[in-house]
Amino acid sequence: MTETKKYVRIKKAKFLRSWYSVYIGRMYIVIGENESEYITHVGDVLKEDAELFVTEKRPAKVGERVLITVAAPIGEQSYETGDVFVAESLYDPFTKDIQVLGMPDFIDYNEYEVIVNSEVKNEEAGEMKIDLNGMGDHELYAHGEAVMEAIKKRMFQAGFRAAKQAQRKLAKMNTEKSSQARRDEIVEQAKADVERLKENNIRLRTFNISLEVNRKDRSVEAIAKRPKSNRAFYGIAKAAPDDCFNVHIGKAIAIRRALGLAVPDEYLNDPQPTEVRVGDVVEFQSVYKAAERALVVSDDESTGEGKIALGSAYADIAKIIDDSREEVGE
Repeated sequence: MTETKKYVRIKKAKFLRSWYSVYIGRMYIVIGENESEYITHVGDVLKEDAELFVTEKRPAKVGERVLITVAAPIGEQSYETGDVFVAESLYDPFTKDIQVLGMPDFIDYNEYEVIVNSEVKNEEAGEMKIDLNGMGDHELYAHGEAVMEAIKKRMFQAGFRAAKQAQRKLAKMNTEKSSQARRDEIVEQAKADVERLKENNIRLRTFNISLEVNRKDRSVEAIAKRPKSNRAFYGIAKAAPDDCFNVHIGKAIAIRRALGLAVPDEYLNDPQPTEVRVGDVVEFQSVYKAAERALVVSDDESTGEGKIALGSAYADIAKIIDDSREEVGE
């Protein structure tokens, strides 16, 4: 027999002194109950303040309601622990993942449990048995008010879920913008750093600095040679396989290593670019190749072999592998 579990979601707090008064909307596991309270793993909750869910851990069937018990990975999906959905289809019979109504993401089997009984479900079932024609005027009006209240509650819950989804998307967009903005700052810092170090060594006649860029190897080598001497010092910077190569950051790292200077942490752990721009070199999957590389050009430029337009569908799905953009004067 399938094991059942019980959860409560805090709807309100009758008393402000209740421990859960600041945790409205949170969900907790029920480990026991008495006549008036649910006993959770963190404290007791008045039954009138909570919504009860009884669940089974099994694959959901189409039309069944599911409770998100462990939303993972945190922050990457458009739903969270405590959300309730209706199973629309079995996404994958082998993994037992499902798709739900109103949600583009698929739900992993490890993230949900099937609701087999809940206060909300019981109320809905009770409403289906009501005979409106058999009601008196007073009873019908009272029932109408209850229905309107239920509709307002349902609309509020739907709006709240939509607002949470929009908030998560906005937060993700802001994070991506912040990452791109920070990378832009680091690139400008690296450019200024390279020019300053080269000028200082020329002015002080300490080293003659030369740089060699290997695009194929995604590396930069700096050679610091003493004037009127054969003695030279070398520094190399090479992009990791999964990192985006930027020649300006590479030059700054290589020169600092050749001169024996500390390399700032932001050069070594710079955020990856999130915005495709003209002049970037990108990698994408096309109908011809599994991994094709191309230079991104403006929409009004001609495209051909090795080039894609900024506004093309390929640019939307491409991975940026080189954002040096030296050809466009950056």
